[in-house]
Amino acid sequence: MEPAPDEQQVISRAKQGDKNAVSALYRRYVQAIYRYVSYRVESDAIAEDLTSEVFLHMVQGLPHYQQTEAPLGAWLFRIAANQIADYYRRKRHVTSEPISDDRPSDDTDPFGKLEDEEERTQIREALKMLPDDYQTLLILRFMQQLPHSEVAAIMRKSEAAIRVMQHRALKALAKAIGSPAKARSYLRGEEA
Repeated sequence: MEPAPDEQQVISRAKQGDKNAVSALYRRYVQAIYRYVSYRVESDAIAEDLTSEVFLHMVQGLPHYQQTEAPLGAWLFRIAANQIADYYRRKRHVTSEPISDDRPSDDTDPFGKLEDEEERTQIREALKMLPDDYQTLLILRFMQQLPHSEVAAIMRKSEAAIRVMQHRALKALAKAIGSPAKARSYLRGEEA
């Protein structure tokens, strides 16, 4: 995600407490952060909660944020990765209760979303089998469509290391899904 030409000005205004500037940054990055988180957790509700925590941390951390050559998005993706790690650490310490089948659903058309949800679940499950670095890289490169340079900044690695890791991650995902062609087409949003 390329920084907007005036993003530095918006960040400066947001650091000074300008609510409109904070809202502009939120609108610019919320969908990308949500998509990233949603592929790392088991439900959309959890993804929404973690995404809101990312932006809460953004607001709290803006006064201390140091602008670099990397876009603000790199900082936000690192916050998101930390929130996901914290979520799984907390989850290990909490036992969950099963959800009752007679709980009312807030979906107005559950059958319309069924096929997409099944596909997302299959990708989520396959991604969970991969190391965290591979998950992050694949989501940022293919689902967020970030360039190698930005992924390298987010993951704090060289572009060459990212390219090698991407090749290995795709092979591992193909093995987890069971088909190299299927893995690549899912990540690129194509029909398999």
